[in-house]
Amino acid sequence: MSRYKVYPEYKDAGVEWLDKVPMHWHVMQLKRTVDGCVNGIWGEEPQQDGNDTIVIRVADFDRQRLTINEDGYTFRRIEAKEKQNRRLKRGDLLLEKSGGGEKTLVGQVVLFDKTFEAVTSNFVAKMTPLRDFDSSYMNYVFSRFYFENLNFCSIKQNTGIQNLDSAAYLSEKIGIPKKDEQQKIANFLDHETAKIDTLIAKQQELIKLLKEKRQAVISHAVTKGLNPNAPMRDSGVEWLGEVPEHWGVKKFRFLCDRIIAGPFGSSITKDMYVKEGYKVYGQEQVIPNDFTIGDYYVSKRDFLELFRYSTNPGDILISCVGTFGKVAVFPNSAEPGIINPRLIKAEVKTICNPLYLCEFLKSEMVFKQFELLSRGGTMGVINIGVLNEILVACPPLEEQDEVFLFIKRQKEKFNFLIERANKQIELAQERRTALISAAVTGKIDVRDWQALSDTALAA
Repeated sequence: MSRYKVYPEYKDAGVEWLDKVPMHWHVMQLKRTVDGCVNGIWGEEPQQDGNDTIVIRVADFDRQRLTINEDGYTFRRIEAKEKQNRRLKRGDLLLEKSGGGEKTLVGQVVLFDKTFEAVTSNFVAKMTPLRDFDSSYMNYVFSRFYFENLNFCSIKQNTGIQNLDSAAYLSEKIGIPKKDEQQKIANFLDHETAKIDTLIAKQQELIKLLKEKRQAVISHAVTKGLNPNAPMRDSGVEWLGEVPEHWGVKKFRFLCDRIIAGPFGSSITKDMYVKEGYKVYGQEQVIPNDFTIGDYYVSKRDFLELFRYSTNPGDILISCVGTFGKVAVFPNSAEPGIINPRLIKAEVKTICNPLYLCEFLKSEMVFKQFELLSRGGTMGVINIGVLNEILVACPPLEEQDEVFLFIKRQKEKFNFLIERANKQIELAQERRTALISAAVTGKIDVRDWQALSDTALAA
């Protein structure tokens, strides 16, 4: 923040976490800035007769832009008397009173910048800034409380959900300038955060393109090979097109010695789990492709009874419920164990490299087949009947090894670029948070700030 000037004089705020504030700022409780905190309502089932009301939920919060999303709202039947003091108007602040999660605190505040009629849900409260306080500025003040976890002391959690004690929260103190200065700070932050958000959006778009390119490279490798000059032949499959003429096209079942689904749920129950023994593998390991996690085990006796579901290095494990395309190869380093009912195990023939097959099963080609083969079925469920019929472009074993190594290198390259873009997003978000904090706590003086014109920027 060194490129911004500071205020000429400061005073002790009398608040430990606030330290000093500009000499002319006033220190006051948050509750002095808003006209109460009105809890929302969920109402009744919508009648779809034109008289239903939009109810803003926490799910409607745009947490990055500190406002609400543009669409996807929920309509409910709200009685007129229930809407009287809950009806939102442009400039109101919406406070998340219940919710949060394992890694996020409850207490996000966003600005209601719409003109349509709406109320908040029972998990969201409405706060209307008083006349001497600018809505946009106060939105930034509240966001600073949230991003720096200053609302932590006001959170109660007696059950699985976090609840914000709004009275305690609004008793916190802040330093605040007069309204004209609030507006100048808000204008500065609107302008600067918009630039940061643009940079973030560009990085997010770059990540999307990199992921699409990565998938395209993999799909091409497992269907066309690595030699652009290889003679091609018609595969006889419309969606697959041409393949190298020396490749085979075989159904997945003919590439495996055995394909088996995990045991029925009644065959393996929670009362069978022990602290150590033989590990039970499921989606928890396959989805992140991490076989070191998880702590479900069965005894040696139960393992032997369920031995047909045991896993061996090189087996392909396929998540079969709700997560199409999540496939992993059981590694040499993993503990011996069995699969649970949410996995399918494929024991691959020696004519195939299971790592190559795994990449093929994650490719766009298989997704297209699954759509066709599951027509009329459930897209979120893979069964052995469908899996058996999946057609695989199958090069000789040595070439499978080469294709897999190529894919591995390409993934490393793309993953590096994606990680670098994610780091840029992280740094931009940190700068955004720091800029908001510095401006609303008086660490920088932006009273004379003016946005540079396009001409000035070009110069």
